[in-house]
Amino acid sequence: MTDDIDQVLIAALMADSRRSLKALAQISGLSSPSVAERLRRLEERGVLRGYTVEIDPKCFGYQLQAIVRIRPLPGQLQEVERQIQAIPEFTECDKVTGDDCFIARLHVRSMEQLDTLLDRLNSHAETNTAIVKKTPVKRRLPPML
Repeated sequence: MTDDIDQVLIAALMADSRRSLKALAQISGLSSPSVAERLRRLEERGVLRGYTVEIDPKCFGYQLQAIVRIRPLPGQLQEVERQIQAIPEFTECDKVTGDDCFIARLHVRSMEQLDTLLDRLNSHAETNTAIVKKTPVKRRLPPML
């Protein structure tokens, strides 16, 4: 479990993963060595799995984002999963229950690129695609309490 101070540190890192130990110490009311020790323990327990940076794909020419529901043809589940992993424009993918086996997020530069990438899956799966217009809720953690 995490205590209140751990949750303050996690929230501060979620807002800015580049915060210094000194800044985290000021926010939490602890000393820098105490913060470092808490972070080390959170990492060891797998609570903190990494520190990251957020990049806007549009800055690299990826103007469109799509959500793709993927239903492998009989006997093609593993091949479809392998292909999804091999296409770097798929930036996220979840294996889910229900009619579709995968729900994936894809970034592309054009509709033509989207068609080309999905054509690679067509002999192994049926796809259903929705273009993302806006993301009103970015990926976030559920409440920690």
